[in-house]
Amino acid sequence: MSSLPNSVLITGGTGSFGKTMLTDLLADGVPEIRVFSRDEEKQDALRNQLSDSRVRFFLGDIRERSSIDRAMEGVDAVFHAAALKQVPSCEFFPLEAVRTNILGSENVIRSAVEHRVKSLVCLSTDKAVLPINAMGMSKAMMEKLAQSAAREIGEGAKTTISCVRYGNVMCSRGSVIPLFIKQIKTGQPITITEPNMTRFLMPLRDSVSLVRFAFMHASQGDLFIKKAAASTIADLVTALLGLFEVPDHEVQVIGWRHAEKLYETLASAQELATAEDMDDYWRLQLDERDLNYKKYFSEGDVEIVHHDDYHSHNTSRLDVDGVKQLLLSLPEVSLELESWRKDR
Repeated sequence: MSSLPNSVLITGGTGSFGKTMLTDLLADGVPEIRVFSRDEEKQDALRNQLSDSRVRFFLGDIRERSSIDRAMEGVDAVFHAAALKQVPSCEFFPLEAVRTNILGSENVIRSAVEHRVKSLVCLSTDKAVLPINAMGMSKAMMEKLAQSAAREIGEGAKTTISCVRYGNVMCSRGSVIPLFIKQIKTGQPITITEPNMTRFLMPLRDSVSLVRFAFMHASQGDLFIKKAAASTIADLVTALLGLFEVPDHEVQVIGWRHAEKLYETLASAQELATAEDMDDYWRLQLDERDLNYKKYFSEGDVEIVHHDDYHSHNTSRLDVDGVKQLLLSLPEVSLELESWRKDR
C-alpha cells in the first residue's frame, strides 16, 4: 500500500476475503488489524490458527451501531466486507438483506466518518448492476449510501470513501467450484443450472489486489472494478472434469435458481461513459452534480464516449484450457487434486 496504515479494521473479517486480506496485512507489517464479525466460532478458530498479537478480535454485528463504533475507535483504514451474499437466502429473506447490506453498511459508513478514518473501502458485487435480485438490490443501495456520504463530506474531508465491485470469487464460501469438486469426489452428479450461463472468474488474490488498489488510488466517491475474464458454466465443469480425469462423470442440468441472470454486469454503459481506464482497472467516478438540475438542461456533454455495458457475455472469454490454467493457480484446487490422486 502507498502509505502503511497503523490500524486496519476488516468487517466480516472471518470470511474468505477477510482472512486473505488479514494474511496480506500481517505480511506487510501492519501493526494492528482488527477482525470484526458476528461468528464466535470462526473467530476462535482464526485466533487459534494465527496466535498473532497484532490481530484483535471484535465480536459484534454491523446492524448494531454501538458495536461497530467500539471497533472503529482509532482506526486508519476500514475494509467493509461484512454482508449477506447468498442470492437465494436474500431472495427468501429480503428484509435481512436490507438490515445487513443496507442499514448495517450505513452504520459502518457513518461510524468511519465520525471517527475520522482515513480510508473506507466498501466491497460490492457485479449483481449490484442492473439488479434483479434482493442481494444485488441491497448491494446497489450500499453503493448509493457510500456515494451519498462521499458527496456530502466532499473531497477535502478527513475520510475518503470508495467502493470496489467484483464478480464471483473462485473457491470462496458458497461458490460453485468447491461444490463441484465435492460432487466429483463423492461420486454424485454435478448439478448445474444453465450450461450457457457466463460468470466473471476472479481468484481471491485478485479481489484483495482490487481493494488494495482502491485504497492506494481512490478519490472521494470512486468505484473501482477490475477487468476480468469470464467462462461459461459448461466450460468450467469441463475443465474440472479434465483436471480430475473423470470426463464421463455425470452432469445434471437442474434449471435456474431464484433470481439468477444469464450473465452478470460489472459496469453499465452509463458508468463507463465518464470512467477512467487505468490499465487493469476502471475507475468509475462519482457524479458530483447537486439537486439543481436546471443548469444541465440547456446543453449536454458532447465529449461523452459511448460504451456498451461491460458484462460476462462480452468480456474476454476463457476456453476450457484457459479455465484449467486458472483453476490450477488456486491453492484450494491444487490441494483437492493432490488428495484426490493420493486416494485413488
